Amino acid sequence: MSGPAAGTASADATTEVVCLGESMVTFLPSQPGRLADVPSFGRGIGGAESNVACALAAAGHRAAWVGRVGADGFGDHLVETIAGYGVDTSAVRRDPLRPTGIYFRTATDRGAGAHEVAYYRAGSAASAMSPANVPYEEVFAGRVLHLSGITAALSADCLELLRELTAPRPGRPLVSFDVNHRPHLWRGADASVLLELARRCDLVFVGEDEAEEAWGIVGAEAIRAALPEPGVVVVKRGSAGATVFSGRCPGPRSSNAEEAETVTPVPALHVDVVAAVGAGDAFAAGFLSATLRGLPVRDRVRHGHLMAAAVLTVPGDLTEPPARDHADRLVALDDGAWGRLRLGPGWTAADRAPEEVRTP
Repeated sequence: MSGPAAGTASADATTEVVCLGESMVTFLPSQPGRLADVPSFGRGIGGAESNVACALAAAGHRAAWVGRVGADGFGDHLVETIAGYGVDTSAVRRDPLRPTGIYFRTATDRGAGAHEVAYYRAGSAASAMSPANVPYEEVFAGRVLHLSGITAALSADCLELLRELTAPRPGRPLVSFDVNHRPHLWRGADASVLLELARRCDLVFVGEDEAEEAWGIVGAEAIRAALPEPGVVVVKRGSAGATVFSGRCPGPRSSNAEEAETVTPVPALHVDVVAAVGAGDAFAAGFLSATLRGLPVRDRVRHGHLMAAAVLTVPGDLTEPPARDHADRLVALDDGAWGRLRLGPGWTAADRAPEEVRTP
């Protein structure tokens, strides 16, 4: 994905989305196989929140990333690369005492048994984020503040920071929270705190699988029952698509039991997957982009599916999204045509009409 020249990009006062969290330098394998057998790695970047910021910027939105990196070459690479996507990085802080996190991964799907990830993030600069050193004015500068549960697992200070950022306060932007449960980060710790944080937010993204693993909650309806406060809960259901609960429902969130809860199921797309990484972040970016545009709930989910499909059909975590008018044409298809879509590598090209990506 192309962007402006590398450097510390800054946005104007009309920032739409601020994303806060850790970004790391990612080392991607040159060939399949065990980490012990891979002879060399290519360098990339990875981080749930910065991925969302980059995807939003590429889709034409004013996005900012707030994080903390080391005063080292890897920190330089992260800031310059993320800024290169058009993201405002002016609020990123450099830590002279702690390193930038890095990790290595194999080429297999994250859910596969053979998948390996070696993280070197303990004691990273990002793990030192706290209520005392984060620039609140910049964090609350956008229409939306996007967070994820990954940050809560990095340290006690990071967890306290998320509690501060999700606390009710006058003038708080819409707070978007992707649960992003990562089991390896919660070993020996209680991941139920992610439920506590999610309940304090306005928009929540959560997978059925992670809700069961982290909280023992099974099924979309049960997840909504456990998250009555957020105005919108997006339950990701893998190949079954996503179900969105929105509006009011009887319970603690509503003073009027007659206000109806809207439940919107949206089927997933058929995608010829190249690499199953970064799809969740891309989905969140697509949904947020459509939310900022004021589109109906069904269209928000479809834009999420399309943004995820763009990433799934390339090797890395980030890619050029489809042009807005191209995506809008696909989103506007009737249910039958949507169900016949099959997207593979190259589908985002601007000259591809909807008919060209339909299943015969």
